[in-house]
Amino acid sequence: MAAITLEQAQAQLAKYIEAESKVLEGQSYMIGGRQLTRVNMIHIRDGIKYWSGLVQELSARASGRGRSRIVSPNW
Repeated sequence: MAAITLEQAQAQLAKYIEAESKVLEGQSYMIGGRQLTRVNMIHIRDGIKYWSGLVQELSARASGRGRSRIVSPNW
């Protein structure tokens, strides 16, 4: 499986944020006899948390600020 790029993660995060906005405007509505019910907010917020974390991690790697490690000598 190919790695997810920073740009892909940012695009997914933007989709989840847009979905949250749409749910806040109305969870369910009817147009021309058809009903649309959006996914539960908890699933969207979980997605935002996941993609936000991935964007932060990939951004840190891209700027050379990967995970830091503490190394102590064994005296």
